[in-house]
Amino acid sequence: MMTYLPLDGYPSGFLPSRAAQPVLVVGDGMLDRYWDGQVDRISPEAPVPVLSMHHEWQRAGGAANVAANLASLGSVSTLVTWLGGDAAGDQLSGLIEAAGVTLKAVRSPQATTTQKIRAVCSHHQLLRVDIEQPIPPDALQALCALVAELLPQHPWVVLSDYHKGVLAQCDQLLQQARQQGCQVLVDPKGSCFDQYAGAWLLKPNEKEAAAVTGSWSDDTEFASLMEALRARLRLEHLLVTRGSRGMSLFSAGQPAVHIASAAHEVFDVSGAGDTVLAALAACLAAGEPLHDAVRGANAAAGLAVAKFGTAVVTEAELLQARAQTARKARLPAH
Repeated sequence: MMTYLPLDGYPSGFLPSRAAQPVLVVGDGMLDRYWDGQVDRISPEAPVPVLSMHHEWQRAGGAANVAANLASLGSVSTLVTWLGGDAAGDQLSGLIEAAGVTLKAVRSPQATTTQKIRAVCSHHQLLRVDIEQPIPPDALQALCALVAELLPQHPWVVLSDYHKGVLAQCDQLLQQARQQGCQVLVDPKGSCFDQYAGAWLLKPNEKEAAAVTGSWSDDTEFASLMEALRARLRLEHLLVTRGSRGMSLFSAGQPAVHIASAAHEVFDVSGAGDTVLAALAACLAAGEPLHDAVRGANAAAGLAVAKFGTAVVTEAELLQARAQTARKARLPAH
């Protein structure tokens, strides 16, 4: 049995960001590149479309997108990540710093920066190319030392795991963060969440949760499986994003709550999970109660999926969306 949160309920729909505590983001930063063009013919060499590329553009992806969204939402954010010593690493560094994020990167001179290249036509993806390589052991050791140095100054810590290697020692980072009294929010990856045990909040999507717990037949079984997962991993909170079905929150000692989706139009889900995590952390760091922060993250998700590609949501956009939702909730029923 789940309680349904109303979409309204936050005070005037605001983010009191001026008093926000700083947020430390740790995870797999990557360069998202878009080859944008037109398709007018099929290749004579193979039954594949030929993309006549008109231009290329780049955006900060992965953990870098989380940090960029935090900055766009008015938070003070610092990103710890790993980059190669290549042109892609230089481009990603520039994008991160231009977004207003403090970058603390460990760079490996001979390594290749993680990249996702998307060939697109008329805002539709034709192909994605992934470029990545394992993180050198010395770079991983340097990353862990850097995080340990920064934890005391950051009450809120966000771990963005894309399984590219930055969070290979996630369990140790969590232990260090707890010892410093940090509240840790995790966006997980993979079919085993044991390395995230003890986090303050874990935010899988429905598909990721099902890979760990197995599938369910109805909401009652879903709630039972999620509560068991939360308890087993010793999480204070488990927030499951469910696409068009909204979000479900499971908290220790409290009934489960559900909030309906705020999305009116789904254009592209790329990076939407990053935006949810960033908005949640931004609201919490600004002093909002968890339920209000979940509403804020839900509103941000609705904005993110209406944009093409890896995108950021601004503080002004979120303020407007939350205010509109609050106004609609106050209108008399017909």
